[in-house]
Amino acid sequence: MMQEPDDFMRAVEAALFVAEHPLTAAELRQHVGEAGDLSAALATLSDHYAGRGINLVERGGRWHFQTAADLAHILRREKDETRKLSRAAMETLAIIAYHEPVSRAEVEAIRGVQVAKGTLDVLMEAGWVRPAGRREVPGRPLIYATTHEFLSHFGLSSRRDLPGLDDLRAAGLLDPVDLALEGLGAQSVLENDEEEA
Repeated sequence: MMQEPDDFMRAVEAALFVAEHPLTAAELRQHVGEAGDLSAALATLSDHYAGRGINLVERGGRWHFQTAADLAHILRREKDETRKLSRAAMETLAIIAYHEPVSRAEVEAIRGVQVAKGTLDVLMEAGWVRPAGRREVPGRPLIYATTHEFLSHFGLSSRRDLPGLDDLRAAGLLDPVDLALEGLGAQSVLENDEEEA
């Protein structure tokens, strides 16, 4: 059983616990000072944590806490790798979100370019898009819709919460070329009205 820890031993324990990387004795001394017997404190703490869920170990002259080897399997963490979507995937996702259910041909008509099969696969793999049946037209094309995961990921309670044109414009997310063309379109309408008058 471990002796009642004194302030020095508690300081050593705290310094090791919060350390971002294993510490040498010299680094520990910078944190806890010269007041106590560092070797004795480390030996006592090492004995105290032996057989527990975490152990105090020394590797290559550096001390740190680590998970007990026999418990490593329960602490395995699967790390999701975030992949940045390509511009084509983002455009496809936006079209599906705003026009669902929509077929690949409809997405292509809106984007003006062909949609690679891999683009839809990436969106389905992310869990944001799902097949939503088939359109009742010749050829019965597969149609796509967004999923609950899509809404959850983007913090939406429903598709009605998707930003409108005014919201996108206010956020500065519309392409300046689109804004310029929109302005020219409005200007030509005004010119036509003036000519007719």
